[in-house]
Amino acid sequence: MVLYKVRRLLASLFIRASGTTVVLATAIYVLGSYVFLAAVGESDIVAPGNFIYWLVVTASTVGYGDFSPVTPAGKWVVSLWVIPLGLSLFAMIVTRVGFGVSEFVQRGKKGLRNMSHENHTVIVGWNGSRTLRLIELLLSKTNGDAAEIVLCVEADIENPMPRQIDFVRVESFSHKESMLRASLDKAARIIIDNPLDDVTLTTALFCEQMSPDSHKTAYFQDESVGELLRSHCPKIECIPSVAVELLAKSSLDPGSARLHRQLLDSTYGMTQYSVEYRGETPLPVGALFDHFKHNLSATMIGVRHKGEEKIAINPGLDENVSTGDSLYYIAAKRLPEQRCFDVPSSGNDKTDRDKLGECLTN
Repeated sequence: MVLYKVRRLLASLFIRASGTTVVLATAIYVLGSYVFLAAVGESDIVAPGNFIYWLVVTASTVGYGDFSPVTPAGKWVVSLWVIPLGLSLFAMIVTRVGFGVSEFVQRGKKGLRNMSHENHTVIVGWNGSRTLRLIELLLSKTNGDAAEIVLCVEADIENPMPRQIDFVRVESFSHKESMLRASLDKAARIIIDNPLDDVTLTTALFCEQMSPDSHKTAYFQDESVGELLRSHCPKIECIPSVAVELLAKSSLDPGSARLHRQLLDSTYGMTQYSVEYRGETPLPVGALFDHFKHNLSATMIGVRHKGEEKIAINPGLDENVSTGDSLYYIAAKRLPEQRCFDVPSSGNDKTDRDKLGECLTN
């Protein structure tokens, strides 16, 4: 009974002890074992190639029996010092390591760990099932690369998808130290989606200051708030709610809502992508359209000229595409980067069109 209380006391002290204390106690145990065994003549056990191995095997209760004390005094040393203290230290170290691993896992679930990602996607805000659906779509479009997505929330929740994404809880979306735990300053993409437009607005302004080079998108229920943000931060892409527009469109042209959803959702098949033209020589839309359709099984649907906000849907075939313009197309999957788009010539400029693959990158 007394021994049990002593061991509980030692265990309690050990759990509360600092790492330095644990290392010091282990060092005293190892050194004491060596000195005592050497003093009583246990030469085989304390031999350089045997001592640490024997001590670990004995303290962990494995006890292979290949080495054992041969002197009466050595047996007393092992009985009163090596085994009792070794078992206690071994059990306590294993317990401490277990607590450390458990705490590390729990900190990850609760969003208290620091992330160290680069060129990743940060989702700022929590909207329940809508956020989960957003993550599923992002994962499906990035081949399920979980390390690329960090969910950043204020809500008192745990990581909703612990095996697929990383998770950070913050004090507020404008608290610098908290937001940096999501590696916000190194993100390639930031998606801001909060239930309240005023929170989205202030968060977007903060993210623009912290990560000016990342591509940022923000969802607003009130389009006027999005216009206000765009006037101050023209590089942020503001996404308005289109529920009313889709409602009206579907009433006049049945199936329109389903069509829009299918264009955006990779799980439905054909989806919409974009690619930037980086060639030096302008190319006509007609040549590009024919090439995308006949050679790539894709349909080109729009062009956004560099420096313009508006996208030209169904552009004229004679309209030229120049350096920096964005092409929007529908395809079963995103066209591979650096792929050579060999556009057939209609007469002139064959050399320029044959080099289109060097100009178009995803």
